[in-house]
Amino acid sequence: MTNPAVPFVDFNLQREALAADIQAALTRVVERGWYILGPEVEAFEQEYANYVESRRAVGVATGTDALSLSLVALGIGQGDEVITSPLTATFTALAISRAGARPAFADVDPETLNLSADSVEERLSLFSRAVIPVHLYGNPCDLPRLMELSRAKGIRLVEDACQAHGAKLQGKRVGAWGDTGCFSFYPTKNLGALGDGGLIVTDSDEIADRLLRLRNGGQTSRYIHEEVGFNSRLDELQAAVLRAKLSRLDGWNLRRRELASIYCELLEGTPVEPVADTLGAEPARHLFVVRAPDRGGLQEALVADGVQTLIHYPVPAHLQPAYRDLGQGEGTCPVAEKAAKEILSLPLYPELSEDQVERVANAVRGYYR
Repeated sequence: MTNPAVPFVDFNLQREALAADIQAALTRVVERGWYILGPEVEAFEQEYANYVESRRAVGVATGTDALSLSLVALGIGQGDEVITSPLTATFTALAISRAGARPAFADVDPETLNLSADSVEERLSLFSRAVIPVHLYGNPCDLPRLMELSRAKGIRLVEDACQAHGAKLQGKRVGAWGDTGCFSFYPTKNLGALGDGGLIVTDSDEIADRLLRLRNGGQTSRYIHEEVGFNSRLDELQAAVLRAKLSRLDGWNLRRRELASIYCELLEGTPVEPVADTLGAEPARHLFVVRAPDRGGLQEALVADGVQTLIHYPVPAHLQPAYRDLGQGEGTCPVAEKAAKEILSLPLYPELSEDQVERVANAVRGYYR
């Protein structure tokens, strides 16, 4: 299908709307001639920290690096276990592995599909040093319960907020709850760069200062490497583009929530069930995901009707070939495994029209009719 009537995402619409601002941002960097760790990154770090209401922010190359560097900065590595969700992009688990630690997967809540605090508590072992809850699809996890649990057990909490820019729980933005909060600026995110990018927020000066060293090879000054670090830096061009977009993020998220509400209304009475929101949450609506009987048939019918869909995510992380050696085979996370066979992501982005939402909903209704 070359030109779908309803694409899963359309970057051109946002690009056209922001063309002048993005061009000005890029021109500013090129004319300055400073491309790595300069004034644009510093300004964006401060602006994003203010937005999340955290004391510090450190820009890095990717969201995966944000998670890995957070763990290393917290002293977590070889021999340590980090508990996370199996229902997420496997990059969350890969970040744990890259830090030298071992991923352990707890099951998800059957309603929200976010990491279950009860399952985390059951999965804790003598080796558990941290938990990484993933704010799946832009919907906040049960952070109060997870924080209470992590404090009681003396383990760290690192938020994977890579899909949840701007989301709130009980009026507080995600990312600002844990020891660190990690964000990705991959182009499809609610706040997307023109390539890869990531960022970590924290209230701890000690953690932030170590992150500044770690992202730049462990250097404390030019050519002096105090520790073995990474090469993971948010570049000036991406930071400038993100600065041009940040002021629009709340408006885009509001539009996403409005469109999601229309979907919910139009899909009432059908067999599909939208994934539930966390109580007290203001989700970022990164994705609009439903649980669908006969998902394969529905997806084929939608493609035939000009509607693009995706599955987030078809293979849970604990069943990935890369993690066979962990010994968490089929049946160890039954809720996530069942959900992975039913979930379907429908098109949702701020520039999507209400007519397009109606077309998608009518196609869903038509299939089950």
